Amino acid sequence: MSAAASPSPATAAPHIPVLLDEVLDALAIRAGETHVDGTYGAGGYSRAMAAAGAHVIAIDRDPDAIAEGRERIAREGSDICLVEGPFSAMDSLVAGVGAAQVDGVVLDIGVSSMQLDRAERGFSFQADGPLDMRMSQAGTTAADFVNTAPEEEIADVLYRYGEEPRSRRVAKAIVAARPIMRTAELANVVRRALGHKPHDKKDPATRAFQAIRIHLNGELDELERGLEAAEQILAPGGRLAVVTFHSLEDRIVKQFLRRRSGSEAAGSRHRPMTQPAERPAFAKPAKAVRPSDAEVARNPRARSATLRSAVRLGDASAPHQETEG
Repeated sequence: MSAAASPSPATAAPHIPVLLDEVLDALAIRAGETHVDGTYGAGGYSRAMAAAGAHVIAIDRDPDAIAEGRERIAREGSDICLVEGPFSAMDSLVAGVGAAQVDGVVLDIGVSSMQLDRAERGFSFQADGPLDMRMSQAGTTAADFVNTAPEEEIADVLYRYGEEPRSRRVAKAIVAARPIMRTAELANVVRRALGHKPHDKKDPATRAFQAIRIHLNGELDELERGLEAAEQILAPGGRLAVVTFHSLEDRIVKQFLRRRSGSEAAGSRHRPMTQPAERPAFAKPAKAVRPSDAEVARNPRARSATLRSAVRLGDASAPHQETEG
């Protein structure tokens, strides 16, 4: 997710990614290395990685990001190879451009500022737009989902992906209000169902929009497959850096790195040890990093960000890192 920016075309000032300096520190780029940016977006990470001396293979499934990115790369002449597709398929996408293994992978999970700031994409209720939310601009729209899915399914999605405690009440209100075609309509339905007051600190519609977006785009499954693909393509000593924006994403990354580094808690008399795990693929993860107060002040969207990183093991010995907490 990038810093706040206007919904202007590719000629506008670039977005500034969250935790940029910290991500670059985790990637520890050396000139001539090959690194993958699995979530290109507006290209902020990719440009910074290329400026640090990396050959960058950048991936995005959003046709807008691909079209605008290719224009920018042609204009700036940066060392970035932009490939369209989901980052869960990065192993085959990277192989398709002639790379066997890479020295680093960065993933910035969730919706990008470029998507959020464009009302016509339907990801946000800050400005009214069509109820869309499709990252790839293909398949089922959010309007399709809220207008055709059974009430129970809507409630399950709101509870599972939005952690909405009153999901059944919201789902019932959505079904009663059909058809819902605009982002402002859906936001108002959710607010009325939950008794939202204008002075409340957090808009309850945020949880519903997050849940529907994650469901439509299969984001958590995409993240799990993407982490496995990153493990496959990282060379010994290669670095993985993942930025997440809410607890569901962060939990997946944290558990993956613990499991694949052999850092899961040992058994106890209440929970006996299981069979020994296969050889660890990563060194113990670095300590989780969160944005400074100064960064949050500059970009409120950074407030929930968490960076987790680790070094790929193999024949080469990995450098020591402070253990995550």
